Amino acid sequence: MARVVVDVMPKPEILDPQGQAALRALGRLGFAGIEEIRQGKHFEIEVDDTVDDATLEKIAEGFLANPVIEQWTITRVGA
Repeated sequence: MARVVVDVMPKPEILDPQGQAALRALGRLGFAGIEEIRQGKHFEIEVDDTVDDATLEKIAEGFLANPVIEQWTITRVGA
């Protein structure tokens, strides 16, 4: 068994209203020096040895992310 992490983030050119709201809230709470916040999704998936990188890519692109507005990274963190 291995653990795979898929992080999905809005593409840089896409507005991120949730990240902007968090940024404004931090300013109101007195936190200074925060330039930008982008909010995304984090998935942890347990897979067996038969799941290859191509399958993980299909899962990320076809189910976990919207490829029109989001980008993703896939990382195997354990074996």
